[in-house]
Formats: sequence, structure tokens, C-alpha cells
Amino acid sequence: MCDTCGCGNSTEMRIVKPGQHHHHQDHNHDHDHDHLHSYDHDHGRREVIVEQEILSKNQLHSERNRGYFEAKRILALNLVSSPGSGKTTLVEEIVKRLGKHVGIYVIEGDQQSTIDADRIAKLDVPVLQINTGSSCHLEAETVGQAVKQLNPKDDALLIIENVGNLMCPSLFDLGENYRIVLLSTAEGEDKPLKYPNMFDTSHLCLITKIDLLPYTGFNLEKTRENALLINPRLKIFELSAKTGDGLEPFIDWLRNSVSGNQ
Repeated sequence: MCDTCGCGNSTEMRIVKPGQHHHHQDHNHDHDHDHLHSYDHDHGRREVIVEQEILSKNQLHSERNRGYFEAKRILALNLVSSPGSGKTTLVEEIVKRLGKHVGIYVIEGDQQSTIDADRIAKLDVPVLQINTGSSCHLEAETVGQAVKQLNPKDDALLIIENVGNLMCPSLFDLGENYRIVLLSTAEGEDKPLKYPNMFDTSHLCLITKIDLLPYTGFNLEKTRENALLINPRLKIFELSAKTGDGLEPFIDWLRNSVSGNQ
């Protein structure tokens, strides 16, 4: 776990309503990197113990979230990807297509700003922004706090848009029903091989921005092959949220998943 960038430090996470702006003060990070220059024999062992404690605490809160979702028959999605894959645009399209049929609630995760939450709020759905500060992932405890503030109705759809990162979010279960990894055609088809843990822990893979295929040279078949090599159970959709190409099969899957969860 990338301890030097602040991962696991949930004390810096803040839940912010759309339209509000919270700015963190600059921190002196010298102390964060001291261990890079002064290693001792016990350092590696201490780091492992800290990581285990953080993940154990997160797992406890994720199980609480999962119990809450099950009790209220809420279908929870955890959208993960590198930055710029089209997560927020996809959320907008889900709301437009399913918002009249099911109650939708959204949690947006970013290190700073309420830019994404402001976009979703324009669609008149309940949304909260979590600013993670120096952490590059959402954690179950803060997600649980945000869910309680949203107070979703029974039989709802909860969409959690995680911080753009293909590494750390894969370690943190949020209690979701489905983890959905997005991979855009502007990225390389080798991403599943470079970040195997993210693809191995996901249930679905959405290859996004297929409208850019004529310009990127992205190899769809190779990407599918690499993703299924890492996780043969992955369900893969190819789509463009911007143009709508290939979007309906995924929306149909989501609609059926919501109905099945109810």
C-alpha cells in the first residue's frame, strides 16, 4: 500500500455537498518520506502490520455497509478506473435512462473539488462528494457515513464513483454488490496485465469511448483477451456513453440487476 501518499488516512476525507468548496491547507510532506532515506530492519514488518490494521478496519466497515444495503435491498455499484475513463459521463447516462424507474443515489470521490457532484446534481438526484485529500481511494467508513446522509429509500440504486486510480481502490471493499472497472480506448490494451489486482477483483469491465477507436489504434480483442486472462469471470461490455453506442446492453444488465436485487 502506498503509505507515502497518505493512503489509509481516512481522517482527511470530508463529505461535501454539491456547490460547496473545501480547500485543504498545504501540508509539509517531509515526514511522509523520511523512511525512504533511513531504513531499519524492522521497518518492513511495521509497514505490513499497519497495512493489515487498515485493511482489517476497512473490512469491518464494508461488512456493515453490505448489511445495510441488503436490509434495504439497495444495489450498490463501485465504479473504478484511471482518471478520464468516462465514469461521470456514464453515471449521467445511467441516471437519464433509469432515473424514472428506480431511485438513484450517487457518491462522488475525488481528492479535491465538487466538480463531478455538481454535474450529477443538475440531473436532480441526491448526490454527495467525498474529498479524500491526500488519499487516492474511498474507504468503507466514509462511504457509510455518506450513505447515512443520503438516506436512500428501499430498492434503490447506489452508484459510487471512486477516485481515479487503478491501484489502491482495488484493496478497499466498500460493501458494494458489483465492482465495475472502466478502461477507455484512449488507454493501452495492456492495462489488465499492468494492474491485475483491479481487474481480478472486479465483476464487470466496461471498455469505454469506443467512438474513439478509429483514432486510437486500440485493440479490442487483445484487451478482452488480457482482461479474461486475469479474471475469466469478468463480464465485458464495449460502449460509448457519449454517443450511446453499445450502451443499451449494459443498461439492460443494470436494469435486470436492480430488479433481481429487489
